Amino acid sequence: MTDARRPAPPADTRRRPAPGADPHRPPPPAGATPPPRSDAAPHRLAPGGAGRAAADALLRAAGAVVPVLLPGEVPAVAVTRHEVLREVLAHPEVAKDACHFTALHDGTVPPGWPLTTFATVDGMITADGADHRRLRGLVTKAFTAPRVAALRPRVVELTAGLLDALPGAAAADGTVDLRRHFAYPLPMSVICELLGVDAALRDRLHELSNLIVSTADGAQAAHREIIAILTQVAEARRADPGDDLTTALLAAQEEDGDRLSARELVGTLLLMIIAGHETTLNLITNAVRALCTDRGQLELVRNGRATWDDVVEETLRYDSPVAHFPFRYPVRDLEIGGTVVPRGTPMLASYSAAGRDPDAYGPDADRFDVTRRPAARHLSFGHGPHYCLGAPLARLEATVALEALFTRYPALDLAVPDAELPPHPSFVGNSTHVLPVRLTG
Repeated sequence: MTDARRPAPPADTRRRPAPGADPHRPPPPAGATPPPRSDAAPHRLAPGGAGRAAADALLRAAGAVVPVLLPGEVPAVAVTRHEVLREVLAHPEVAKDACHFTALHDGTVPPGWPLTTFATVDGMITADGADHRRLRGLVTKAFTAPRVAALRPRVVELTAGLLDALPGAAAADGTVDLRRHFAYPLPMSVICELLGVDAALRDRLHELSNLIVSTADGAQAAHREIIAILTQVAEARRADPGDDLTTALLAAQEEDGDRLSARELVGTLLLMIIAGHETTLNLITNAVRALCTDRGQLELVRNGRATWDDVVEETLRYDSPVAHFPFRYPVRDLEIGGTVVPRGTPMLASYSAAGRDPDAYGPDADRFDVTRRPAARHLSFGHGPHYCLGAPLARLEATVALEALFTRYPALDLAVPDAELPPHPSFVGNSTHVLPVRLTG
């Protein structure tokens, strides 16, 4: 992807003093968070979420907009605090199109860079302005609220079948990997049925999706393979239309006859496959971990003082399924959260850090509390023009799954302490790699 108006290479992120401020910056008052230092070494982000909460706290303490290093030594900034992230997500001069990504065009990004997919995939996730509105409008016509609501009986049916099968998936010691045998197959089955993807392809699509989200060295090869598979899916639906979202996307068009291009269609399917199951997989996994770690919160739901909707919303805030989502780019040097970010600098939306921002959620922001009624709504599904279209489906799947799980297996508990669970190897996704539980406590 090229642009004749190639932006200038990003400089080091620099702090702009407030008018009349002491240039030597005396220490802030006790209890206040110090501003980021322009000469501070950037935080290095590497795949792997061990100690996520502690790492997020360090990022927040460094500032609202923090210099970071991505894999491949690519400089970026992470937006870590709720109000500033909310501003960035809806800012008219912060773009998604990688034509604004300076390092992608000046040779700074190394060949085979594992995050290339997030920057260059065709579709509404990397589109801006009128182009984004066109693509989103076409997708919205196919991904309607009635279509999502009509999925509830099927979600309930799939959930019941998976719960029936859990005892048979248990190891000799009585443990079962709830992530593998419940949290993953439910959203993957739903999104693939919605898109008209053959069941035989689902496990491979999940493996490839995992590789892309992990930002590992094999991410680009995984991207090529998943694009090839989804191209075949689109061609099959074109030749043999069905009652599915892919067929609806092929048929969707605006009044002026504008259609999704072949590349945009496949990019949209890719977005839906990854976002349509990876985030819900993490959401269900993280909610189970939180409820088992603090069973008093589970009792609040059982005695009617909170609902399963409350559990889902608090999990989204407290342990966002997405840690740092790539990318956005200022289209000019832009002051954001008191920091000037040079144009073309890739920006990460640090949802997991913002979800525990004490400025937004109070001094107990690090506590999981299903009765919390925060003044600030969490940002885990985004904000502004790119707000997640799949949010209603994710909420439906998670609430149905959690209520049915703890109703069927009321004594279900973690088989190992939460702190010992291996993190999912990604700085994009935020969850554990496995979730061993005992169904009967």
